[in-house]
Amino acid sequence: MDQFGFIHEKLDIKILILFILRRLPGTVDPETLLELCQVDSGIGYFDYSDCLSELTETGHVEQNDEGYTITEKGKRNADAVESSLPYSVRVKALKLIAPVEERMRRAAMITARHETGRDGCFVELAMSDGKGEIIHLKLLCSGEEQAQQIEKHFRKDAESYYQKIAALLSE
Repeated sequence: MDQFGFIHEKLDIKILILFILRRLPGTVDPETLLELCQVDSGIGYFDYSDCLSELTETGHVEQNDEGYTITEKGKRNADAVESSLPYSVRVKALKLIAPVEERMRRAAMITARHETGRDGCFVELAMSDGKGEIIHLKLLCSGEEQAQQIEKHFRKDAESYYQKIAALLSE
């Protein structure tokens, strides 16, 4: 069966994986990385999986519990070879990467966690603007369920909560 798309060789798939990981600000989960690599219809799942495994074995990509990230070795090699990817594939990949990159940057600036100890259950919430922390709260909760709800809501709309708190305190 004929393959469509521009990428068919394993080397090209590896370059694409490195190209994508090079542009993401942190660890990306396996499902998202797979979606981003499906930018070209010539890439099959098994070839992609083999290439990702080989990049991990050679130290170009690092895998942890959350997913994958590029190593310094991977960055150096990606810089040297990524221009060999077809221009149309690079442009498509950059369009797919942009919203994922934005989500990852935002998530990195928001902290929401809880801790249950003998003094009760506390939830800690913080948000930064990329330069420094702009809000940091520690609240006593009625229990772990409430703490999880507070974390969920804060992660979803931290900017709005910050504005509301600032407005309340400014009245």
